[in-house]
Amino acid sequence: MKSRRKTALLLALPALSLLTGAQSVVNSGNSSGIAVASTPAPPDLIYTRPSQRTKLRNYAFDMFGPYPIAGAALAAGIGQAYNTPPEWSQGVEGFAKRIGSDFGIATVSTTTLYGLAQAFKDDTLYYRCECKGAFPRLRHAVISTLIARRGEDGHSVFSVPALIAPYAGTMTAVYAWYPGRYDAKDALRMGNYTLLGYVGGNIALEFFYSGPHSLLQRLHLNNGHGAPDPSPNPSPTQ
Repeated sequence: MKSRRKTALLLALPALSLLTGAQSVVNSGNSSGIAVASTPAPPDLIYTRPSQRTKLRNYAFDMFGPYPIAGAALAAGIGQAYNTPPEWSQGVEGFAKRIGSDFGIATVSTTTLYGLAQAFKDDTLYYRCECKGAFPRLRHAVISTLIARRGEDGHSVFSVPALIAPYAGTMTAVYAWYPGRYDAKDALRMGNYTLLGYVGGNIALEFFYSGPHSLLQRLHLNNGHGAPDPSPNPSPTQ
């Protein structure tokens, strides 16, 4: 039962972060997310590769924005309620250890994602599907978790950074500050939950409306934090 509750927690935490870390092609601005379209951009769209400034803004927002902080607090609260790990006990001290741990995991994972994406020259932002229908869009969101864009044309490739990042955070936690009884198996299990959370975040980004009149835009929580808009191909007369 505790394992199921922990699974649900770890699914919710990355989804909160991803709502700020990536954005659809509907929005303009800068985004950070975890993966991108599983197919190349349609022929009537021109892929726009994000600038270094965009990537830096996204990294800072994913590290210190409202969603990572809120997600760490939520995870710490649930861990406190179920006393996991029990070695950290209860009270203010126990809560401080848990929120610090959860925020640390997110920090390492985010840094790993951006650092490796830079090394591989991958664009790991999330782009909404140009397809229609719930099931094709759901499939696109799930597959995009481990897909990135590369090159000036934005062709799709398997994203090594997106695969490694969730486990980098949990491995670091297990060997740096978790109680000694935790080992690599626990880190892999926790990383699996984090990866599933990224899937949930992509699904939310795919189906959650974030247009100019949406609640998020009214609250200014994701303004200037989206994947670059593909531009229509210019007409022959232009």
